[in-house]
Amino acid sequence: MLIQNLTELTELYLDSVEISGQGSDWCEAISSSLPNLRVLSLSFCGLSGPICDSLAKLQSLYEIDLGNNSFYAPVPRSFANFSNLTSLSLSGCNLLGIFPKEVFLIPSLQTIDISSNLELGGSFPEFPKNRTKLSTISLSHCNFTGSLPMSIENLTQLVDLDVSWNRFNSPISPIHWEALVNLESLDFSNNLLYGSIPSSIVSPPLLVALALSNNHFSGQVPEFFNTSSQLLRNLLLGNNNLEGEIPTSIFNLKGLMYLDLASNNFSGFPFSGPLQPRTLSFLDLSHNSLLFDYNGTSSPFLQIENLLLASNKLVGLPDFLKNQSRLWQLDLSGNQIQGQIPNWIWRLNSLGLLNLSYNSIVNLEPLLPNSTFTLFTLDLNSNKIQGIHSSYAFLHIGHLGLASNKLRTFPDFLRNQSTLNYLDLSNNQIQGQIPNWIWRLNSLQELNLSCNSLETLEAPLPKANSSTVVTSLDLHSNQLQGQIPLFLPFAHFLDYSRNNFSSSLPTDIGSFISQTNFLSLSSNNLHGTIPRSICNTTGMVLDLSYNSLSGIIPQCLTQLPLSVLDLRTNNLTGSIPDNFLEHCKLQTLDLSRNKIQGQFPKSLLNCSSLGVLNLGNNQITDTFPCLLMTISTLRVLVLRSNKLYGSLGCPKTNSTWPVLQIIDLAHNHLNGEIPATSFATWQKMKANEDDGNLVFSYTPLYTTETIGMDVYYRDTITTIIKGLQLDLIKILTIFTLIDFSSNNFSGSIPKEIGELKALYALNLSGNAFTGEIPSSVGNMRSMESLDLSQNRLSGHIPQQFANLNFLSFLNVSNNELVGKIPTSTQFSTFPNTSFVGNQGLWGPPLTSDTPAVLPPPTLNGSSSNPNSRDDIDWDIISVEIGFTCGFGIAIGSLLFCKRWRKWYYRIMCNILLKIFPQLEHRFGNHRRHVYINQRYWRR
Repeated sequence: MLIQNLTELTELYLDSVEISGQGSDWCEAISSSLPNLRVLSLSFCGLSGPICDSLAKLQSLYEIDLGNNSFYAPVPRSFANFSNLTSLSLSGCNLLGIFPKEVFLIPSLQTIDISSNLELGGSFPEFPKNRTKLSTISLSHCNFTGSLPMSIENLTQLVDLDVSWNRFNSPISPIHWEALVNLESLDFSNNLLYGSIPSSIVSPPLLVALALSNNHFSGQVPEFFNTSSQLLRNLLLGNNNLEGEIPTSIFNLKGLMYLDLASNNFSGFPFSGPLQPRTLSFLDLSHNSLLFDYNGTSSPFLQIENLLLASNKLVGLPDFLKNQSRLWQLDLSGNQIQGQIPNWIWRLNSLGLLNLSYNSIVNLEPLLPNSTFTLFTLDLNSNKIQGIHSSYAFLHIGHLGLASNKLRTFPDFLRNQSTLNYLDLSNNQIQGQIPNWIWRLNSLQELNLSCNSLETLEAPLPKANSSTVVTSLDLHSNQLQGQIPLFLPFAHFLDYSRNNFSSSLPTDIGSFISQTNFLSLSSNNLHGTIPRSICNTTGMVLDLSYNSLSGIIPQCLTQLPLSVLDLRTNNLTGSIPDNFLEHCKLQTLDLSRNKIQGQFPKSLLNCSSLGVLNLGNNQITDTFPCLLMTISTLRVLVLRSNKLYGSLGCPKTNSTWPVLQIIDLAHNHLNGEIPATSFATWQKMKANEDDGNLVFSYTPLYTTETIGMDVYYRDTITTIIKGLQLDLIKILTIFTLIDFSSNNFSGSIPKEIGELKALYALNLSGNAFTGEIPSSVGNMRSMESLDLSQNRLSGHIPQQFANLNFLSFLNVSNNELVGKIPTSTQFSTFPNTSFVGNQGLWGPPLTSDTPAVLPPPTLNGSSSNPNSRDDIDWDIISVEIGFTCGFGIAIGSLLFCKRWRKWYYRIMCNILLKIFPQLEHRFGNHRRHVYINQRYWRR
């Protein structure tokens, strides 16, 4: 570094400057070259760890900012020795281990920010009185545990305390919150805190924001006295176990603007009364047990701008809504509202957003003559609406949701909707054709007609240079036929999947999809080759799966900036083009279930963001592609049913698959031993169920412009689980699987496999594994499916298998196992077929609960009894020979003599009908079907 001669430097600011170097070189250079340094600010510098202990030599440091680097290391305990430290920022650094609690006790420390370090654990120390100057503590999105100490009340200088998204588990009522006289913001959300909420929590006079949501608090909301903070604006108590009625004293909080009480079990709220606040603008009471009966009261009603009452027990629109003069957003979704919506709701002049979805609404009361009203969003999804009166042509709507109702035709009032830019009519019962007037709606940008019974598009369709502004069209899951409708050259989203289009792909298709981000023609009857013009797209998703397309994959397809390329289940031949872009953006590549040959494309390593790779059920002939080990983002790898050969060893690769959750190499020709080091790097499968970070968050491919809807792609794979072939659609991010079945792997099963505690399914059947089953498999507590059948495993079934409480499928048949089958609740549910083919294995469900008695051993083929002789009992032999000959003559005559066979069948049929005369009408009618079924079974 260029600091070796700057020994007198006191402040170093290099934020957002990329600093190269290995490991902790940067740290050693600073600590040895800048002895007088007082400020160290290196955020966003691309630094790596570990953080060296020698940094503690810089005793003059009072400000450290190393935020947003990638240390992947613990915080050194020596940080507690910075006696002059006032500010420490280590947010977003991928810190590991336990944070040294002594750092909190540095007397001079005022600000500490270690937020957004998901794997950093720790707990609070006991805070002494008058020995700390802490004003800001930010621990959000870490993994801290334990109790919130009562001594937190000693932090009298505290202004901002944020410990959200941790795992603190204790009550908060013993703490004297009124002592924190400088506190302005308190965020305890998303923890495991429990007990009652004390009224003193709102006593700090300067408190502006309080978040206690997403915990386990119980009981009733406390009374709020006049001593409560008059500055409190945001109060979040949602998603707890609170109950009862909200006290009217909550309005003693004079400055309250945002109140979240959702997802509790409240039964009442003071909408009327003398203390109605004028500042409250947002109230969320959704997901409670509220009923309303304020009819006839003379008390003033709460006036509010945003009111969320979703998922309560409302059976109609509350009457107090009639008096709302400020109401802009009203959410009544998920209630029990039935029948007709009264037309007075449209006279609320300020109303802009109305959500009535997920109720049992049948119709809307007709509008009064000459009524005009403008509504930004009307959501009527998931009701029982069969039609809408034509008077609603005067209701001007921007976003209209009518999905999942009982519509059979296009509502006629839509013809005059000049302001409509989003329309959802999906999942109804609309039949016939799509009217062409819908393309002439001047503002319509997003149209969803999926999941109906539509068959055609009314002609004429708009020309490419028409004024239609539709940019998103979803027609999937209908019965549309004929040619693919391509008439929207500016469309960003086109989903025509799951229809009956039966044409070939137009040669000029590229002229219509140049701006299309998402194009799905999946699950139709498309045939022919893929035209080169399809490469004109600059989009992110191209899905042509489940068709009958043939020919080779165009070379240009692998040079597009696609995020998803799905060509699975077609008849494509040739090899995979080996010309992937240097900065390939592919996240999903699925070419499975085709007839692709050749070798694995080496340029695929350029796709450094690849998450799902499925090349299964092809004819690829190559060794295992070790180059994939360099792609650290790989989550799903399916190479089953190809012609891969050789071993799995990749000695020249030190890279890992930290997020790998599915690897399927079944039905190939791979051999050799499975390297134990492989399992050691698959961190996703090693995650413990107690880690609290088991679920990946899906990242949307992009967001639509009109309504801001996130667009995702549903990755699909076909695999064998619990002996059944399953299609996994939209792969759950917590699902994990290893399938190495039907190969030629040998040697022992590595004991390291037991470290994969989050593994759901393991299939090693149909190989040549030897040795004992490692007892470490008993540590895999998440295991639900385990198949070790058809190997050469020996020894006992480990008793630790009884610990696999979730195991619902087990197959260890056709091995060389011995001893008693372990007894547990789970093992008693497995059939005997799970254990057959192991001669030395005994116990339920295979045999009775006694060991099988094997015949006495023999020496050189003779009995161990010295008095025995090698005599042959000819009386028994003659009987066996006679029976065999007679049986063979009788059966042979029936097999090879058609006339005898017919006679035998007729005689036996007559005998059966005399014994069971009621079979006459059944047997006579179905006799021919018996032969048909038998022939089908043998195919």
